[in-house]
Amino acid sequence: MAGESKIPLIRLAKRTDMSPKKAWMIRVGSIIFALLLGFIPMLLTGVNPFSAYSVIIQGSLSRPIYIKQTVKIAVPLLGCALAIAPCFKMRFWNIGAEGQITMGAVFATYFALFWADRIPHVPLLVIMFIVGAVAGGLWALIPAFFKAKWNTNETLFTLMMNYIAIGIVAWLQGGPWEGRKGSQLIPMFSNNARLPSVFGVHCGWIIVLILVVFMYIYMNKTKQGYEIAVIGDSVNTARYAGMNVGNIIMRTMFISGAISGIVGFITVAGANYTLYSGVANGVGFTSITVAWLSQLNSFAMIAISMILAILEKGANTLQTKLQVPTSIADIITGILLFCMLSSEFFINYRLIFRHKDKKEDSV
Repeated sequence: MAGESKIPLIRLAKRTDMSPKKAWMIRVGSIIFALLLGFIPMLLTGVNPFSAYSVIIQGSLSRPIYIKQTVKIAVPLLGCALAIAPCFKMRFWNIGAEGQITMGAVFATYFALFWADRIPHVPLLVIMFIVGAVAGGLWALIPAFFKAKWNTNETLFTLMMNYIAIGIVAWLQGGPWEGRKGSQLIPMFSNNARLPSVFGVHCGWIIVLILVVFMYIYMNKTKQGYEIAVIGDSVNTARYAGMNVGNIIMRTMFISGAISGIVGFITVAGANYTLYSGVANGVGFTSITVAWLSQLNSFAMIAISMILAILEKGANTLQTKLQVPTSIADIITGILLFCMLSSEFFINYRLIFRHKDKKEDSV
């Protein structure tokens, strides 16, 4: 009796026998369950759920112009998810992509504002691309260095650096780079500093798709990707194998920050055509969800980014056509993300219940 009383009512156990097919069935089931739960807030506001979902799809995919706008939303999400994936696989919690995007945008903007009339179009865009990547990489290298040298908390460090980057842009808006006096606005880029369009969308989508292939190969087919995986499994094992963990952390964070910086360049040169303090627009945080839901798989990130982009774009149409508050669309998005993340729990763990007859069942 004493031994039985020490057995908890519910225990967690790691799953080791889940087939990929069953795992994806659970993921798809979680999406369907989330859409059904989304009926509740819609019914509470007096909206037909089927009509609402139809409007969301129509507002994001029914016309070529809607598709283009949806793709524009998905591009930075996908790019930033690719950026943080190697860090997360290494279990280095880079929460600073927002700041790295911002710093990449800042340095790209400098050349767009002050060199656009002196450098031809293509060379100027190449320079903006390179300085954006280097700026984002160096910004990410700061917390990586402190982590490697003094084992600081990378979560807090990278998070706080976001606000420093945003503050720098706010200073530039009202100071050295302010356009019209008192406007608190940085001037719009000239055409020479803007990314060209391909199929009606800025060519940043091509850059990001190239990055998808690059990151897949880097993470799965290279020595550096193997080192990242080993550190993620066990830092002690990596050290025992002779790996320089500190250098690998700094190298990986530089690459992560560089990709985020490229996203910053794409955002200012392809979408906004200017710089402002909210240039990252929360992408650095939302992309964390994209990375986790895709299980850090580069190609799966494409689908997850598009799903979130469809919801975001469709939410605007939902508000216009059905007079539904945007908060309802945010609630539906939140329910979807929660269910999709929760599905990963049931894929990786099972619940074991204690029965009175001393036998145990698991879920």
